[in-house]
Amino acid sequence: MDSGGMTDKRLDARQREQFKRLAWPHRAVLLRTARYLTRRDNEAEDLVQETLIKAMNAIDTFHEGTNMKAWLTTILRHTHIDRIRADQRRPATVSLDACTPMELADDGTEVGIHDDRWDKPDELLNRFEDQAVIDVLKTLPEHTRWSLILVDVEQMDLADAAGVLEVPVGTIKSRVHRGRRMLRDRLYEVAQRRGWFDDVKATEGSSHES
Repeated sequence: MDSGGMTDKRLDARQREQFKRLAWPHRAVLLRTARYLTRRDNEAEDLVQETLIKAMNAIDTFHEGTNMKAWLTTILRHTHIDRIRADQRRPATVSLDACTPMELADDGTEVGIHDDRWDKPDELLNRFEDQAVIDVLKTLPEHTRWSLILVDVEQMDLADAAGVLEVPVGTIKSRVHRGRRMLRDRLYEVAQRRGWFDDVKATEGSSHES
């Protein structure tokens, strides 16, 4: 898909140029975010295309000098929510409670249960391929996943992330802190299944024997 294929006859030359200059360069970022949210690449492509069409038609509402990535991501998020609502009559759909702008009550899920078992967490995290992290991230609650995507993946500052998700900055800080611990817990379990900790023990045992 190229920007030329999205031209709307209702837009004048100035609007089309503004969209191409300001919004189009962020397509790759939107696609990366969409892939964290959807199950298949074609779903991510469709989500981004719909987002960009909406953005193009609303380009006059964007104020130059403000954060275009945050503006586009807000549109992406609302488009994603609209798609979930459209599919809610299908079996096994995702709950909308987790992706509405309202703050959710704490579900009481214990997090950080493996924190004391991580000897060198950064080294362990670096062993995971991107797809493994994406797969685990998709298992997190929707509001937690969004917070981690915006702050840790897209490197958005807390204020902009809070604007996208329509919650206070303090809520974003809390979600990111909790989400990182949840992510570590689930990656730890993946590492266990892969036998990585057995490898560490074997290495430590051989070093003691020598």
